[in-house]
Amino acid sequence: MSKIAINAVSDLKTAVSKAVEKAVANGELIDAQLPDFVIEIPADKKNGDFATNVAMACARVFRTAPQKIAAAIVNNLDLSGTYIDRCEIAGPGFINFFLSPKYYSNVLKEVLTEGENYGRSDFGKGEKVMVEFVSANPTGPMHMGNARGGALGDCLAAVLDKAGYDVWREFYVNDAGNQIEKFANSLNARFIQEVNGYDSIEFPEDGYQGGDIIDAVKLYIEENGKELIDAEESVRKQTLVDFALPKNIAKMQSDMKKYRIEYDKWFFESELHKSGAVKEVVDILTEKGLTYEKDGAVWYKNKQVVTELLEKQGKTAEEIEKLELKDDVIIRANGNPTYFTADIAYHKNKFDRGFDTLINVWGADHHGHVARLKGSMNAIGYDGDKVDVVLMQLVKLMRDGELVRMSKRTGKAIQLGDLLDEVPVDSARFLFNTREANTQMDFDLGLAVTQDNQNPVYYVQYAHARICSIVKKLAAEGISPRDCTDEELQLLTAPEEIELITHLASYTDEIILSAKSYDPTKITRYVTQLATLFHKFYNACRVKDENESLMQARLNLCLAVKSVIKNVLEMFKITVPESM
Repeated sequence: MSKIAINAVSDLKTAVSKAVEKAVANGELIDAQLPDFVIEIPADKKNGDFATNVAMACARVFRTAPQKIAAAIVNNLDLSGTYIDRCEIAGPGFINFFLSPKYYSNVLKEVLTEGENYGRSDFGKGEKVMVEFVSANPTGPMHMGNARGGALGDCLAAVLDKAGYDVWREFYVNDAGNQIEKFANSLNARFIQEVNGYDSIEFPEDGYQGGDIIDAVKLYIEENGKELIDAEESVRKQTLVDFALPKNIAKMQSDMKKYRIEYDKWFFESELHKSGAVKEVVDILTEKGLTYEKDGAVWYKNKQVVTELLEKQGKTAEEIEKLELKDDVIIRANGNPTYFTADIAYHKNKFDRGFDTLINVWGADHHGHVARLKGSMNAIGYDGDKVDVVLMQLVKLMRDGELVRMSKRTGKAIQLGDLLDEVPVDSARFLFNTREANTQMDFDLGLAVTQDNQNPVYYVQYAHARICSIVKKLAAEGISPRDCTDEELQLLTAPEEIELITHLASYTDEIILSAKSYDPTKITRYVTQLATLFHKFYNACRVKDENESLMQARLNLCLAVKSVIKNVLEMFKITVPESM
């Protein structure tokens, strides 16, 4: 809610409480303590702008029928000094309240006065939150899941910032461990095949099959020749990794920048290994009696830890048994730590850097990893409940109703870079935020490049541009917007005007709800609805009017809508056009 709406609810709750006190004092109600009650916004506007269940909540303590309690409250209700114009009793005892014109005029003034700060709140109280997202494997190009995760993660971080959190964006680069070993083996095999022929060595069964591996090897040979074929295998592997990996990471960083994503830190897994942080978590778990040795490897008692965690959450033994929990290897028989071990160390590092809440945006295939990560944090002495995971379902690329797997340009699987070459960044960032993370998404390539109202981002941008056009046309006639008096703003009484102002008033609340639920798609829906309501207003209410005061009031309304659309689009790093 806007500050005006919050004040309206607060003042109304106070007025209702005082009315109950008066009813008790004059004998209409017995002397009893007022229980908790709510003031809420009814789903149907016919039932008022606000409603309260106070009469039903009081029925037991006052030993009186709700309708009689409601009547006593209304009889003693003093609404002077509030934003409420009138009230009525409905149904079994609900009291419905209707806002005065002063409320709507003050909402408009608040939007226009606060400008770019409208919607910002201190809800988060400056709590330090890290949002880790994308964190793609650097051994290959980024894919469509990374495209969706990038848009969701970056926009979630933006919403959290707007809601008053101290937000940090981070990309975790897995530049160590088993995947780098597979990367090295793949590069080595392709290098030998390029030099000695494809029959000279069998490609590793678990190697990376992508054409990017071949491209990297060919580029190395082009720049450095084939002499590496005579080097020891370990030297050849390390040389190829040292050549290819930085280029892959640089491409990732370039793609993210093109996607308008700027991270506060690119954190490298190798840092954890070099600093001894990975060994440290193994030592901590061992000291706590949560490891054991088997088949030459060190195992972590994941089943025990997660079972205890789920039991505290109220899960039954049957529910836990269905999960088929298992212990995890944290040090392989060859002495190398597993990815999970590094992940524990990484999240410990996050907490040690002072972050209060850790948010990870992961693919849905990581579902089984959530509980064991939370459990591992508890196991090493941190609060696993402070680790939150947004699980993101798959995205399918569609064109003309058909599934698209290959890039027209390269004939290969579509990568994030290919998508950004074909689709405007505005469309990608907006469209990926139109469906909640936990739902599968079909991304329509045709829709994304369409410049008409079928494309949601175009539709919203057009509303902003249309307002700019209105202002320019009036300026050409010598008419400029000016500040309006309360009385002038209270001329905005058409249903379309009231509906539009009511929606503007809910913006701050939508930001907070979005932050609480880790769901930035609420804001794309909000701004799309704002555009719809504006177009509806524009078609019903002529801005240029013979009544100068009404014209200026409508201009003020247009400018308020323009300001909020701009706030949303800039928050999500989407272009804000003044003409289209």
